[in-house]
Amino acid sequence: MITNRNIDMEFFDNYKKLFGATFLLFVGLTILVAILPAFHNQKNNAPLPNAVVLSGDAVKGKAVFIANGCVACHTQQVRNVDMDKTWGSRPSIAADYAGIQRTDIWRNTATLMGTERTGPDLTNIGSRQPSLEWNLVHLYNPRIVVKESIMPAYPWMFTIKAEPAQGDVVVNVPEEFLKGKTGKVVATKQALQLVAYLQSLKQTPLPDGRPVPVFLYKKEVKKTAAAGAEVQGLDGAALYATNCQSCHQANGEGLKGAFPSLKDSKIVLDDNPETMVNIIMNGYNGREKEGFPPMPAVGTDNKLSAEEVAAIMNHEKTNWGNNAKLVTPEQIKEIIDAVKVKAN
Repeated sequence: MITNRNIDMEFFDNYKKLFGATFLLFVGLTILVAILPAFHNQKNNAPLPNAVVLSGDAVKGKAVFIANGCVACHTQQVRNVDMDKTWGSRPSIAADYAGIQRTDIWRNTATLMGTERTGPDLTNIGSRQPSLEWNLVHLYNPRIVVKESIMPAYPWMFTIKAEPAQGDVVVNVPEEFLKGKTGKVVATKQALQLVAYLQSLKQTPLPDGRPVPVFLYKKEVKKTAAAGAEVQGLDGAALYATNCQSCHQANGEGLKGAFPSLKDSKIVLDDNPETMVNIIMNGYNGREKEGFPPMPAVGTDNKLSAEEVAAIMNHEKTNWGNNAKLVTPEQIKEIIDAVKVKAN
């Protein structure tokens, strides 16, 4: 007599049927749990329309970034909390990472979002600090541009040459950081590729009409009447530290042969602020013969408002022995609008 129990046991005793059923169950679960959700996410979280594909050098630079463990200290995700406004104009969204392609068929490519922010977030570093010169100096020894930095130096990504060849990228390193070495510091291809990757890290603007995520837990700004440094509650010193200090330094004296001094600067002390505003908003490359690299358009890149530009300018005009005429946000807005008209 054949019973249900005998049929059940026959199924388990037949290894071919058992293996086949197990395989089909595995395939079904894989499709249901992994493949279909992946397609769904790919459809819903497509790359933003204006997202820029990494260049060849930037792709190689990303590999250098990974190989040197930079993700251990640097994140690439702007959280939706007010304190993260420093790192980007908006919180990060899934679409920001949707364009990341696999390294090859066997290896996925890390998003490098990170979990530890020992150093600054790099989501928008290409806009916040686009200067090739600054990035190379900082890579050679971070203490050159940020005295308090705890980031390790990477001198092995540079060579010392008595006579640099044509096409070599020479880095202006102060003598005290050369440790007795003589010659010119030249960036290797590896260093240039890493900087190319960092320069590529820019937050893509959202398409028109798409809701912009908001920053939560905003701090209340107390209005104080510090001598010209603050405009409508904005702290000029803090804005300077975020946008300008890495190049021009906390003492306003810059770095010899790399970044010009703001102390006793004719442009800063000028009662007519038009030139200074133009430089902040559009950048400047008129001092290359003196060894200074082009200054990026900090105001435009970092989307600074007229109030923020005015606060920064007043900080620079009233510190390090400078004693110049203060500016107002209304005055700066008028100049910014005029500069935009000329550009168009």
